[in-house]
Amino acid sequence: MIKVAVTGAAGRMGSGIVRRITEQDDMEVVAAIEIPNTPLEGKDIGIQAGIDELGVPIVGSEKLEETLKETKPDVLVDFTIAAAAAQTIQTATKCGVNIVVGTTGFSPEQEAANKKAVEDNNVKAVITSNFSIGVNVFFKVIRDLTPILDDYDIEIIEAHHNQKQDAPSGTAMTALETVCDALGRDPEEVAVYGRHGHVGKRTKQEIGVHAIRGGDITGDHTVLYVGDGERLEIKHMAHKREVFIAGVIRAIRYISDAENGKVSDMTDVLGLN
Repeated sequence: MIKVAVTGAAGRMGSGIVRRITEQDDMEVVAAIEIPNTPLEGKDIGIQAGIDELGVPIVGSEKLEETLKETKPDVLVDFTIAAAAAQTIQTATKCGVNIVVGTTGFSPEQEAANKKAVEDNNVKAVITSNFSIGVNVFFKVIRDLTPILDDYDIEIIEAHHNQKQDAPSGTAMTALETVCDALGRDPEEVAVYGRHGHVGKRTKQEIGVHAIRGGDITGDHTVLYVGDGERLEIKHMAHKREVFIAGVIRAIRYISDAENGKVSDMTDVLGLN
C-alpha cells in the first residue's frame, strides 16, 4: 500500500486528489495539510473532500515535519503556491519523503533549491508544470516539430480561470523552454511577454508569450508556427481537472521506479523521452 500525504488538501486540486487516491486499491491518504490557522484544521479530510470519513484530520502546515514523522508517508503530493511549496519540499525531503509536485510559479532560485534538496536527501521526485497526459504528448509534438519549422515565427498563448495566481502558466513556460531548447535559443533573451505600445518590427528570434485569464477556463495552451501564407497551430485544451489528477496517480505509482536523488518529470513517467 502506497501511503500518501497531500498538501493543499482542502483545495480544488487537493480534494480531487484525495478522492481519486481513495478509489485506488494500492493507495491510502495518511496525512492532509493545509495553511496554518484555517477553520478546517481538525476536520476529517474525507468529509471535506465530499466522501466518507477517512480518519485523517486536516493539520496546519506549521506541523508538517511533525506530521510526516508521525504518519510516515511514502509520497507527499503538493499542489499549492510556490512560496509554500518551496518550504514543503525542503521539509519533506529532509524527512526522507518522496515528492510529487504540480505547483507552478517557482523562481529560478527556488527551482535550484528544490533540485538540491532532492539530490542532497537522496529522495525520489516528480516535479512538473502539468500532469495531463495529453499536455505531455503536446510537449513531445512541439519538441519534434520545432526544428522542422525553425524559420517560422513562433508564439505561445495560454488561457486559464480567473483564480490562477501565476502568469504565464508553468505549462506555457515549459512550452517556451521546449521550443528554445529545440532552436538553441535562451528563453531569457528571446521571450516577449505580451506586447504594448510601439514595439517595432518583430524579430525572427523572439517568441511571444501571452496569458489570458477569465471565468472557469481549466487550461488551454497553443503554440503558433506562422510562416508566409500559412500557419500551424498545436493546441491542447483541458476540459476538467480530472485530467491532471489522472497524471498525479500515475506519478505516485512511478515513484517506486524513479531514480533516487533525481528530479523526474512526466516525460519520465510516461516514457516519452
